[in-house]
Amino acid sequence: MTDKYALSRHDIDILRRLAQRVVDITQSPVNLERKALWYKHDAGRSERPMILAEAFDVRDEVLPLPASVLECDEPWTRGVEGRLRFQIYQFDVLRDDHVVELYFNINWRVQVSDYGVQPFEYTADNDGRMGSKRWDPPIPDLDKDFDKLHPRTYSVDREATLARKNRLEKVFGDILPVRIRGPFWWTMGMTELAMKLHGFENLMLNTLDNPEGVHRLMAFLRDDHIAFAEWLEKEGLLGLNNENDYIGSGSMGYTHHLPQPGKEAGDPVQLKDQWVLLESQETVGVGPEQFEELFFRYQLSIAERFGKCYYGCCEPLNTRWHILKRIPNLARVSVSPWVDEEVIANELGSDIVYSRKPNPTLISTKHFDEDAIRADIRNTLTVAKDCRVEIIMKDVHTLNNEPARLPRWVEIAREVIDEVA
Repeated sequence: MTDKYALSRHDIDILRRLAQRVVDITQSPVNLERKALWYKHDAGRSERPMILAEAFDVRDEVLPLPASVLECDEPWTRGVEGRLRFQIYQFDVLRDDHVVELYFNINWRVQVSDYGVQPFEYTADNDGRMGSKRWDPPIPDLDKDFDKLHPRTYSVDREATLARKNRLEKVFGDILPVRIRGPFWWTMGMTELAMKLHGFENLMLNTLDNPEGVHRLMAFLRDDHIAFAEWLEKEGLLGLNNENDYIGSGSMGYTHHLPQPGKEAGDPVQLKDQWVLLESQETVGVGPEQFEELFFRYQLSIAERFGKCYYGCCEPLNTRWHILKRIPNLARVSVSPWVDEEVIANELGSDIVYSRKPNPTLISTKHFDEDAIRADIRNTLTVAKDCRVEIIMKDVHTLNNEPARLPRWVEIAREVIDEVA
């Protein structure tokens, strides 16, 4: 029987060379400076706005890091190679404030069931590109169909996870340490899931027609999300996300406030040692009072179990800030393209990080307008002059087949920051 994980000397040499390059980056003065700046940024002592740009979801024919650069032969080593090369690309080409740490992370292999039902999706044929879709919600009637829902079940394959860690350590563990660390969810916001299970129009209409049904659905999702998180905690599967971890809707997790005081190295990670993201992009058409009553109360029950909370993604939060500010551990707030920047800047001040997301169309359309980009960044820095600012170019799905646009946006952002300063 052929060992699907058998490696050629060719693949091993490539991965070891890339691992050494990653290690070299970790010790570079620029990388160490960025790391120190993130800690200051989180602690309320920001020296300058932090800049991040996301390249991992670009879907052009010409990509920032095309598959053609991969040199390994085996599928699993090509996956590892891609991760190493992406870190190198971020440092050498993108040159934003991403930080490279002295580890190669893998995560526990956890399997999670569905809720006993799944939406059936219809996707437009768009030559493999992004496009519209619709779906048949599996519980269109909250009263008649609710009993179709079942809490999720979960399991972990520790043997497979440790075997993967062992394979990687044999390849480059003497150069780049391998550790088990990673998330099991992106958001605990729950409203996207409620929409997929019940249908968007159904959910909106039932905020008026059947609020008790919406309460029942959100309570079910809250209890299920908490049960999954507590199972991970009990099984010792949670990892910290207080370093160069992707937290919130695009930020980095560097903080000295997590884990909680008194935690010793090697102690099991608890929910209160972690960042959590909450958002509710799907409820932008719901009034503040309805949002508070039908959705926020269930999110708050989750937020209180974690150490620090990042709230928001693409929704305009200024209309519901008087509700969100009740989150006791709120540390960062998303300032999307649809937010009234001046209103939210006055509310956040220097207490909570102003996590600005410029509109990605600035770098995605046919014409790359540098003057418009500069004006957008300058406006943010002017409006939020008294805030702790991070500017994150995210949700970038196309660069019009010009991958150099993204690092150029980073350059422009730095130039404007210097001008304003």
